[in-house]
Amino acid sequence: MLCLGIDSGTKSTKTLVLDIESGEVLALAQETYGTIADLPAGHVEQDPQLWIEAAEKTVAACLEAIGARRSEIKAIGVSAQQHGLVALDEAGAPLRPAKLWCDVSTDAQCEAFNKQFGGPEGLIELTGNPMLPGYTAPKILWLKENEPANFRRLTSVLLPHDYLNLWLTGERQMEYGDASGTGLMDVRMRAWCKPILKFIDPKLESMLPPLRSSTRPAGLLRSSLREAWGLADDALVSAGSGDNMMSAIGTGNIRPGVVTVSLGTSGTICAFAEEPVIDPKGEIAAFCDATDHWLPLTCTMNVALATEQMRKLFGWDMPTMEEQVSRVPAGAGGLQFLPYLLGERTPNLPKGNGVFRGLTTANMRPEFMGRAVLEGVTLGLAYGLRRFADLGIKPEEIRLTGGGSRSAVWRQLAADVLGLPTLALRVTEAASLGAAIHAAWTYCRVKGKPLALEKLVDDLVRVEKKSRAEPQKQNAALYRELLSRQIDLTKKLKSGGYL
Repeated sequence: MLCLGIDSGTKSTKTLVLDIESGEVLALAQETYGTIADLPAGHVEQDPQLWIEAAEKTVAACLEAIGARRSEIKAIGVSAQQHGLVALDEAGAPLRPAKLWCDVSTDAQCEAFNKQFGGPEGLIELTGNPMLPGYTAPKILWLKENEPANFRRLTSVLLPHDYLNLWLTGERQMEYGDASGTGLMDVRMRAWCKPILKFIDPKLESMLPPLRSSTRPAGLLRSSLREAWGLADDALVSAGSGDNMMSAIGTGNIRPGVVTVSLGTSGTICAFAEEPVIDPKGEIAAFCDATDHWLPLTCTMNVALATEQMRKLFGWDMPTMEEQVSRVPAGAGGLQFLPYLLGERTPNLPKGNGVFRGLTTANMRPEFMGRAVLEGVTLGLAYGLRRFADLGIKPEEIRLTGGGSRSAVWRQLAADVLGLPTLALRVTEAASLGAAIHAAWTYCRVKGKPLALEKLVDDLVRVEKKSRAEPQKQNAALYRELLSRQIDLTKKLKSGGYL
């Protein structure tokens, strides 16, 4: 049996074909795109049609690569960037561009939620999470307050992966995993939080699709696509989920002890939990996963985003960056970088910006600045991992995913900063791999020959043993000190009104 995994991200869509019996990825295709240019600061938007076009192109490329074996494709799974607001009109068409996860223009709306529900503490009591600018709920309120004509035309609210499922199946629905990142859901009960819905608008509940188990299929692939692609009559589309939920599956993070760290445009740390993990400080998101369990997660918005800006500044490709950074000792000669280029989610700094501290004539050089940027974004992730430990989550190893996981220098730095062994995966596209595995699991359950997800994951998620990096004691001690300094500097600049 073959399965398609589609991962619709902020900058590109990646699709792969997975052979469930052999575990081999038979085809992989990628299509890049951008966000809308020249928007006001804090606004990040994208045309949903880009996602459809990119999915069509990458699926077509994969099908061409496997030729006649396309008839063996039985299931399709979709992963996509979380939190985006896809606002549809009565005809089911987007009535405006989607506001993305990294759009932090909704600070005022978050304050309105805080005022209404007793601050972050009251919201955590009500839903399990504070209300953050990246979430979907404040985006809906923003639409109502800033574009009332569009809000009057609004009939349906979807997330990016739901919109792709709608295109594939004609069905509108949300599953627990991605829905738990909207700010609209009580994650303990896996149900819409009606006080939040009513505060936004009394009609909002009627605009939301049915909330369903992540283990149920979205539906059959609609006939027009099935015929155009030459797939089997019973080709199924699984519920899919957000990219973090699918990456957890694609890295084998479906049992306690494994923690996934994504070194992508943003950075995430997530773990598996049998019960909801509610952080009273609101620094760890209490999300659901794509297996009807829970996925405690922390997210930083500036990881590969910051390193890519650095590479553009100095004209480096990835090998050059590695070579330059490896020449500089841990600590970057006293140079420190706060990586809040697009604002930040953890810590919550929607209006934050980047800061270099400690510049001298000795370290004001590209290789030192490059090292400081790499250390700064990784220390931002370490802040989240420290909070995981406070909540009783004790990982044994870190599984790295995202583009940064391909860098041996970054893998070693991550081991030193996080204080745990790190491993990369043989298939680095964890979200699309997870989507394909989730699709296979769903198909087997629906067709009466169920397979345990644990077996599928053990068979299909393969670590790259040679990639393993162990923490170096001397560097680990230094980075613990640097983490404390980064936290202290952030607090002082924030309290002074500079972040």
